[in-house]
Amino acid sequence: MGKTIVNMFFERVERFGDKAALSQRVDGVYRDISWKQLGDKVTDAALGLIALGVRPKDRVCLMSGNCPEWAMADLGIIAAGAVNVPIYHTNKGTQISYIFNHCEAEIIILGCKEKLQEVISMRHKMPRLKKIMVINGWQGSSDEDIMTFDELLELGKENHARSDELDKRTKSLKPDDLMSLVYTSGTTGDPKGVMLSHRNFLANLEDCFEIMDIRPTDTCLSFLPLSHVLERTIGYYLMLYAGVRITYAESFQTVPEELKLVRPELVISVPRLYEKMYVAVKQSVSQGSWLKRKLFDWALAVGQRYKFSDSQKSLLLKLKHQAAEALVFGKIQQQVGGKLRYFVSGGAPLTKEIGEFFYALGITIYEGYGLTETAPVLSVNNSRQLKFGTVGPPLPSVSIKIAEDGEILAQGPNVSSGYFRRPEETAESFQNGWFYTGDIGEIDRQGMLRITDRKKDIIVTSGGKNVAPQNIESLLKSDKYISQVVVFGDQRKYLAALIVPNFENLERYAKKRNIDYTSTEQLVENEQIIEKLQRHLDKLQQDLPNFEQVKKFRLLTQELTQEEGELTPTLKIKRKVISKKYSHLLNSMYGPQDVIGSVSSGVENVSGGKTVSG
Repeated sequence: MGKTIVNMFFERVERFGDKAALSQRVDGVYRDISWKQLGDKVTDAALGLIALGVRPKDRVCLMSGNCPEWAMADLGIIAAGAVNVPIYHTNKGTQISYIFNHCEAEIIILGCKEKLQEVISMRHKMPRLKKIMVINGWQGSSDEDIMTFDELLELGKENHARSDELDKRTKSLKPDDLMSLVYTSGTTGDPKGVMLSHRNFLANLEDCFEIMDIRPTDTCLSFLPLSHVLERTIGYYLMLYAGVRITYAESFQTVPEELKLVRPELVISVPRLYEKMYVAVKQSVSQGSWLKRKLFDWALAVGQRYKFSDSQKSLLLKLKHQAAEALVFGKIQQQVGGKLRYFVSGGAPLTKEIGEFFYALGITIYEGYGLTETAPVLSVNNSRQLKFGTVGPPLPSVSIKIAEDGEILAQGPNVSSGYFRRPEETAESFQNGWFYTGDIGEIDRQGMLRITDRKKDIIVTSGGKNVAPQNIESLLKSDKYISQVVVFGDQRKYLAALIVPNFENLERYAKKRNIDYTSTEQLVENEQIIEKLQRHLDKLQQDLPNFEQVKKFRLLTQELTQEEGELTPTLKIKRKVISKKYSHLLNSMYGPQDVIGSVSSGVENVSGGKTVSG
């Protein structure tokens, strides 16, 4: 019998027994589920699926927000020898039917009745669909093909006589068996189903456990979607492996409140959370008294000298740092619960300035790097090796090299065997034992990996200069008046950007300066506002070479969202979608010879903006 995620889980059930494994807030109260209770539910789910006719290697789709039932369903599916195919709970009808049909599933487990209605509306496009299960908010109907998740668990209880069959299936699982198909969120084109085995997941979490400080007494606050492989491996399987208690946040919006309530030691997030925290701290300080601002600046300077000094720390510096901790840092650390040892950041680049800022305040963010195809972590900063501006050293069992064109290539037991039913794409991305990541990077003298950009996102200006837009976008987003940025300029003379302002801070500034406006449109078109943003851009870009500076920009009137198809579920920018939707705004920033796409594409539903030359 080889090592599998199922073996690992049931070993932990035996080891930790009545200790809390999962926790969720219900009616304002956090309710724990013990390891033993979770093990029983997983067994019931697996037996229920077997009773419904699920066979080894069958695909079962799981589409739900984060909750204990997600874990029960996931582990139940794979314990039954089947393959879990998670779908983002924010996906819409055609996206759902595409994945369901492509993976050739017959069963789908849904999080709520709203998604049930969406699936029912697409049922005519899902001819293989035999059974639907709903976790929350649905009490049943006359349709025999639909049941609640509780009914699945009850069916499992009634079929405990078939435990021998379940035991046979779990024991027959092998490390290289397909465990999950994870469809990439797809910044372009249809998503691809990445084939991930038990070995892929286990190798990754064992590597991470070896280099990260994780303890069975810890609590991890979970809020990234479990359908994304970062949260699934690091915020879920790794925590099970280490015996950590997982607490599910109600939503991304409630995270600031729940950090203080749950008081976790570990948190995994995308950079968006840290960007919001950075702006919030800066805003709080700027609104304080003269004394408060001076005290913060002094404490920050002390923290920077203390944390980044290579020489031996003097007694005076140590005493100053203790004072800064008591007067300033401790209060900020209480905003994230007061017990946090570190954050982990992944999914997109974290601005070096933000990482260093929080580190000086005593809040550590370890930035890592990986892809769905690598289950997912390839490298990560940690307590042994930490260098801001990099994504850390490769994991112990991972090999990384840089191709002649700068592309990052990876090799290791965590690397997928390829894409489901996509032989051409598999052959293109997996060559001679190496996975071609599509990212551009470099390895420094300390062996730390630095990501410069996505290979397909590299902007080549008409002057022949190569520009990495993500680096510029991350820099501009560090400003408190800027929420989102998308940089363009491929085959153009200069860079242009679409900017979503931080409307709360912008409105506060407008009020302070007595700027009259009756709508968001009027606010972003106001000349004083435009000049204010221009000054901030000039300051932010002063150290960039001329060809990397944004010369013109437009302010948008609304956030870029998943619902509008502008962001992936992990909040990555869909550059092509945005360039098409806002083509008229982009075209207005260039001459006739530099037109981007079709001027008429998607114009009718787009709010206006203001063009500014740098």
